[in-house]
Amino acid sequence: GGKDFRVMTTRGEYHAASLVIASGGLSIPKIGATPFGYQVAEQFGIPVTHLKPGLVPLSFHPQEWGIYAELAGVSLDAIVSFGKHSFRESLLFTHRGLSGPAILQISSYWEPGKPLSIDLLPDADPHQLFRQHRASKLLLDNFLAQYLPQRLAAIIAGQWTENKPLNQCAEKELKALAQRLKNWQVTPTGTLGYGKAEVTCGGVDTRALSSQTMECNEVPGLYFIGEVVDVTGQLGGYNFQWAWASGHAAGMAIRAQS
Repeated sequence: GGKDFRVMTTRGEYHAASLVIASGGLSIPKIGATPFGYQVAEQFGIPVTHLKPGLVPLSFHPQEWGIYAELAGVSLDAIVSFGKHSFRESLLFTHRGLSGPAILQISSYWEPGKPLSIDLLPDADPHQLFRQHRASKLLLDNFLAQYLPQRLAAIIAGQWTENKPLNQCAEKELKALAQRLKNWQVTPTGTLGYGKAEVTCGGVDTRALSSQTMECNEVPGLYFIGEVVDVTGQLGGYNFQWAWASGHAAGMAIRAQS
């Protein structure tokens, strides 16, 4: 009695009345991430929800991404949406796909095989801009470069439509272009995986734990805190905060009992 848990380690055997699993998720294996915490949960029959990389860059098929790969390093302010979630942050083009805070945020909600919607001009209405400058002799790429990074403007003008003076563009062409600038649909082939993911979505099912102490309902004395639990924060320090707060809750509960 009193010392119910036995932990065998490379440094010897430990006996304890309380055991806190604070082993993190699967993200960034090169700094030591392992599935240890989920294995402990399994050992005690505690459910673990579906795991996937979160806050992670998204990748595209090389052939499909070919024309955009040369934009690697270009970033802009954009709104990225999936389902009912949308984030307005910086969007970064990479050799393999898209990254930057807007993409990291949406990646936690994105479902494989489904498209994301990107608004490349959050503060402008391209329909209106084209109408106002309908008589302009500026080439489309130069016109767009007033609102977008130059390299991106060049690719949009050359690949999405035909790069010619604005006053020579057909109404239909400009309408289609304006719609795509506000709702660019892209379907990633995947993420860059746990190696580049800042967090792991999923984990020890919160329904199996006390929300006040993080103790397992079915296994008294066993606690799970931090990222091993199915709690995922957004970008901005929330995952650190969750680790500290849940750790503090467990620590205080253990102290109150001993």
